Amino acid sequence: MKRKATMAGVGLAAMMLAGVSVAGEQASYKVVDGGIPASLSGKAGDAQAGKLVMIDRKLGNCLACHVVSELKDQPFQGEVGPPLDGAGDRWTEAQLRLIVASSKEIFPGTIMPAFHQTGGLNRVADKFEGETILTATQVEDVVAFLKTLEE
Repeated sequence: MKRKATMAGVGLAAMMLAGVSVAGEQASYKVVDGGIPASLSGKAGDAQAGKLVMIDRKLGNCLACHVVSELKDQPFQGEVGPPLDGAGDRWTEAQLRLIVASSKEIFPGTIMPAFHQTGGLNRVADKFEGETILTATQVEDVVAFLKTLEE
């Protein structure tokens, strides 16, 4: 393991014992009709944990590029990407999962990173080569939170 992975204060060893995927392990998935229909982790995500991943500047860091009105207490929200308000209405769960896992498959010109992909990437630091940014569980958690953002 090249970097320490934590999730909402749970230690890496506890995560591994609980069967939670850790950064570096890319789940296999199939893209069907512009989305990933099946959970990457094999279970539904936790919206509260997804919120924590999104606001964590060392994990998702979603607010560096996106505005989320529900998270107005979080400073320095970005304007590079589209506002995420209404994401749960604009995209299906399968589409959200693909956007988070590998955004370029839906938006080819985007600068959004592929959060759950290890191949076909540019300018990856040697120490992170072959690792995902988010675990399969974290992707599912972010998707669960995004689904709560309705208009």
